[in-house]
Amino acid sequence: MSRKILITNDDGVDAGGIRRLAEAAADLGEVWVVAPSGQCSALSHSITLRHSIEVHPYDLGIENVHAFSCSGTPGDCVRVGALSVMPYKPDVVLSGINYGYNLATDIQYSATAGAAFEAEFQGFHAIALSEGAVDCHEVTDRYLKEILEELIDEKYIPGQMINVNFPGCPLKECNGILRDRKVSRREYYKDHYNVLREFSDGGMELMVEGVHEPVSEENTDYGAMITHHVSIGRVCNIH
Repeated sequence: MSRKILITNDDGVDAGGIRRLAEAAADLGEVWVVAPSGQCSALSHSITLRHSIEVHPYDLGIENVHAFSCSGTPGDCVRVGALSVMPYKPDVVLSGINYGYNLATDIQYSATAGAAFEAEFQGFHAIALSEGAVDCHEVTDRYLKEILEELIDEKYIPGQMINVNFPGCPLKECNGILRDRKVSRREYYKDHYNVLREFSDGGMELMVEGVHEPVSEENTDYGAMITHHVSIGRVCNIH
């Protein structure tokens, strides 16, 4: 029986990453895409409770892929996709491919990871996939199908989703795949806030800025990106 695959992301239904993921997954089963109508990064595992959600057909231009845009969050997309849009439950939920790594402490903010956590919470095998925020996709394109084939039929384990990150480097600089990576306790970006304006009442307008200061670290997702490896890890659902 053909696999039933549900795909979402947090960059929006028109993002290049979700298109590339859907194209790869289409060779592995029946693909349904339910993704946000706009950018939803850093919304974590949030869902919509006090407003209605709209879902509309969306033409991805990929043969045999059923696609829909959703006004809600990535978590909403998993819920409405699995509970209302698809005529049957998915065998696996794929979230991504995110533009920018989701690893280390950033996982707690990531809506890419949040959607995978929601899928796990609903009882589905879930895989989150992310890559460097660059225009070079050589490593992802080389390993994506291979990794999907490796992971897609893994048994659902309650409380766990799989997190994959592809380094944003040329293929010739990639050093292969590292499996069973732990989630680093480090910050991939060290954040601070810049003051844009000061108000007469003593208030301020602030804008966050993250600075990447790489530090070598073995056996973690963070360390794998530093050494230009594809990272595969299993992450516990803390929700």
